[in-house]
Amino acid sequence: MEMHQLRYVVSVARTGNFSRAAEQCHVSQPSLSQQIQKLEEELGERLFDRLKRHVKLTAVGENFVPRAARILEEVESASREARDVQGLVHGTVAIGVLPTIAPYLLPRVIAAFAKKYPGLEVVVQEETTAQLLKLAAACELDFAIASLPIPDERFVKETLFSEELFLAVPPGHRLAKRRGVAASDLEKERFILMKEGHCLGDQVLRFCNRRDFQPQVSLRSTQIETIKALVRAGLGISLIPAMAIESLKSASPVYRSLIRPSPTRDICVMWPRNRPPGVPGQAFLQVLRDDVG
Repeated sequence: MEMHQLRYVVSVARTGNFSRAAEQCHVSQPSLSQQIQKLEEELGERLFDRLKRHVKLTAVGENFVPRAARILEEVESASREARDVQGLVHGTVAIGVLPTIAPYLLPRVIAAFAKKYPGLEVVVQEETTAQLLKLAAACELDFAIASLPIPDERFVKETLFSEELFLAVPPGHRLAKRRGVAASDLEKERFILMKEGHCLGDQVLRFCNRRDFQPQVSLRSTQIETIKALVRAGLGISLIPAMAIESLKSASPVYRSLIRPSPTRDICVMWPRNRPPGVPGQAFLQVLRDDVG
């Protein structure tokens, strides 16, 4: 059963005439008649009674034509939607992102994207790196924004930018007045870190371990804003990504750069090697690259 055969049958049913149907379908009448006859042979039933001046649907044809028309409408609708996606008129972009990145990077990028492509929908999922890898591998995301390193060769990884991790201390802390703070100054401090499984917490631990000391972790949280509030309350210190530092104000923690080499994190976008982002996803990636570039 071919799509053009369905079109021919529906056209004949609507016009009641093989000649007019052939004209509408831009084929010769013998060709149209041959294709319909071929379809009838495949079905094992006649769809039309051929009369002298017109044709009439058989009982089988009466049931067949509405279904054929619905199939053609569905195919046309699917084709139209695909063209709209290709033309960035309609579509959805599914993004996975770390919760330590999402609230600081995405609002500005999504606003620019929505202004440029108002017909496209953006769906954001905030998860840990491990979960992002699972979702991306299962084709539930167009791409994910995460922090390197990600030792998984199933994915293409494109580095977007690097940012410094700043020391955050409570106002009035002994290190708040220091212009230069060394890693050795942190050895006896209580640290407030992201919960285990969040890569930012692991990055802080790796930085401390490379400086030959094990940090004293007193509190953990799943939100950077909570960590900042706890630091502000004098419950410990932390390392905060540059993108998460608010404008300096009296209610803020005090931020200081550590003496080089300062801790940093590399932000990347990643997707499965066997499934590059579609047209809407590529459009979002370009807006993202323009913003961070």
